[in-house]
Amino acid sequence: MKGTKVVFNSEKLNYSSELMRALAHPLRLKILEFIDQHGAINVNKIYHALKIEQSITSQHLKIMKMAGVVHAEKDGKFVSYSIDYDVVTRAEKAVKRFLG
Repeated sequence: MKGTKVVFNSEKLNYSSELMRALAHPLRLKILEFIDQHGAINVNKIYHALKIEQSITSQHLKIMKMAGVVHAEKDGKFVSYSIDYDVVTRAEKAVKRFLG
């Protein structure tokens, strides 16, 4: 019986893990759906509309931003968030390929 050598690119594996982590949370998906419905929107509108605490909303947005799922643009004292649809689409395709 032959041994199989499995080799992973650790950088890509770490990024993929962070991306899946960012997308695998029900509240983050709810936030993404809200952003998708409204385009670029500031964090205040997100937490007011979804009735989530500001700090929790910001934590979830930070995780998604670090994974590249959303972009943040500062406008004065407000930060607006928008979705990086290329990243989300690539993640969706990868999951579909993996699940076959």
